[in-house]
Amino acid sequence: MVAKAWQIGSVIALCSALSLQVVWAQGQQQQPQWKDHAEYELYVSITKEADPKKALALLEQWKQKYPDSQFVEERLRWTIETQRKLNSAAGMMAAAKEWLAVNPKSIQALYYINLLTPSVNDTSAEGLATSEAAAKSLLANLNEFFAPEKKPAGTSDADWQKARSDMAALAHRTLGWVNLSRKNYDEAEKHLVENLKLNPNDAEASAWLGTVIVQAKKVDTYPHALFHFARAGCYEGPGALDPARRKQMYSYFEKAYTKYHGSNEGLQHVCDLARKQALPPADFTILSVAEIAELKEKELREKDPQLAFWVKLRDALKEQGGEQYFEQGMKDALVPPENERPLRGRLLRHSPAKNPKELVLALSDDHTPEVTIRLEEPLTGAAEPGTVIQFRGVPKQFTREPFMIVFEAEKDQIIGWPSPAPKKAPPAKKVVTKKK
Repeated sequence: MVAKAWQIGSVIALCSALSLQVVWAQGQQQQPQWKDHAEYELYVSITKEADPKKALALLEQWKQKYPDSQFVEERLRWTIETQRKLNSAAGMMAAAKEWLAVNPKSIQALYYINLLTPSVNDTSAEGLATSEAAAKSLLANLNEFFAPEKKPAGTSDADWQKARSDMAALAHRTLGWVNLSRKNYDEAEKHLVENLKLNPNDAEASAWLGTVIVQAKKVDTYPHALFHFARAGCYEGPGALDPARRKQMYSYFEKAYTKYHGSNEGLQHVCDLARKQALPPADFTILSVAEIAELKEKELREKDPQLAFWVKLRDALKEQGGEQYFEQGMKDALVPPENERPLRGRLLRHSPAKNPKELVLALSDDHTPEVTIRLEEPLTGAAEPGTVIQFRGVPKQFTREPFMIVFEAEKDQIIGWPSPAPKKAPPAKKVVTKKK
């Protein structure tokens, strides 16, 4: 879970937007004093040094020469900025932790720890505990940090409130990531949802939230996981994933959706919806393959209960383990039972050609052989292919490939066999009367 470059690169811009330096300055009780002129000169040389590696060496020199400097927070601020220029999330995090040890209520230190937590990806017990504590502290002190009297001059009430909201979102984001790392999925979900309410443009958090739901095996809300993956893969506005990661997430969403739903029907609608909003509507759902099958079965039961009974039976036999199902649940039992309507199929052929003792029927369609009926006593006459036959019987044999069930049935269990045409009466003999 490595944070994107925009997260590290946005540190200075966001600090400026929130006027954190002003807040920090306002928090000082008295003006700090330089230890001596040499300390001041060292500070000036750091501010003028363009090479971040050289600046970092000077900062380390400042730390070693003046460990009890009254400007330690200023040193740490410059250290974080220098580490940012070196693109070192770990270096920034180390400086932020040092800063927090000096000033537990430093909003800047709390901000950086929260911001950098996913990027540093320290999932050790100590690392997670530090990040969690920083997030909780940030939330607990929001009213103090953003008190009206601390609002910098020139900052509107709306901007000041947004700054507070952004900080709250960041803290919830961190708590979501921490709990995801700990596999505390309920807590992770709660905080990530809260983050997205406050910062709907956080596509990375959408990806995490989808992962949380899947990992928690929340079957009932799995459609929500698909929505969040769609958000991560389809959203292209501010806060979106970089193009390569977005493409990867879309591919994952597409495969997961198709597997869950059974097709890609409706996929584009979900993608379009997720582009517009970070959280799914209250009535949002995606039907699973099982739910679709259940609806189709219900519809078929209402429309054609005989076919519905057969389809359910056939599908159970076609599943892996169908042979065992036949042996334990069907063989030698009357199918269908007396409380169900008889099965119905179309005659494909019979043997012998006259007075047959064996019928082959198609039940699912008009042409696929699925059932063979064997009779102890022959039927009378013959029937045309396509004749609709209803029957009950006792299953005796089953093969899954090719699919075939062999039933034994009594003659009176066959319905629809055409009655033989009645024999024509012989013509009456003509009576000839002899003439006398």
